[in-house]
Amino acid sequence: MLPKIRDFVKKNKFDIILFLGVVLVSLLSFSLGYITAKMEEKEPLKFEEPIYEDTSINRHNS
Repeated sequence: MLPKIRDFVKKNKFDIILFLGVVLVSLLSFSLGYITAKMEEKEPLKFEEPIYEDTSINRHNS
């Protein structure tokens, strides 16, 4: 079993390194975006009064 794994790794070393590099860059990018978003946390929107449109203006009397 171990020789098969060793042969697989030797055969596909470049692809494994490339895959690990892509995964690490993706995780790093996500982490930096998450940290940046947390640092720029803003106050949530608050609606004091509901806004209603007067729909009677747009109605046509038939």
